[in-house]
Amino acid sequence: MQDNITYSIAQQIKQRRKALGLSLDRLSAASGVSKAMLGQIERQESSPTVATLWKIATGLQCSFSGLLSSTEVSPHSVSESLKRNEANFHINTLFAFNPETRFEMFELTLLNDHTQWSDPHANGVYEHVVVQQGELLLYYNEQWHTLNAGDSARFHANQRHGYKAKGPLTRFIDVISYL
Repeated sequence: MQDNITYSIAQQIKQRRKALGLSLDRLSAASGVSKAMLGQIERQESSPTVATLWKIATGLQCSFSGLLSSTEVSPHSVSESLKRNEANFHINTLFAFNPETRFEMFELTLLNDHTQWSDPHANGVYEHVVVQQGELLLYYNEQWHTLNAGDSARFHANQRHGYKAKGPLTRFIDVISYL
């Protein structure tokens, strides 16, 4: 399964980069990911972290889930079962980006007081976070906000933002909308 995801990611990045007429140098400048790393990802010599995928998606001006899916998402899709797992951080794509609804939805799990940072997304991108379990420290507008199970927050994602588990397990839903 991991090999299929690595292949799919490599193909999506390469296809999108070429469709935009971007060289590896230009994508590197737009994303902040080194040309060498981009080449390794496209050749399937390296599996990118979630943070790296977000940077590449921003550089390609596409959705995060767009890099994880090898096929176009039907407007009537109920669920995408695409997952990325890293130490202390798991992401499950609940709904991949859909051009009709202009959003994507993820379930994120942070373990063992882990902090996950995200670089700014494009202007007009909002995140809607709903905590399902545990306590989440959410960083946006240059400050930390504490959210407990059942709490929610909405913020402009065109700024550096971060998520920190307070304790052994924090699970939350993140809906990303593209206006």
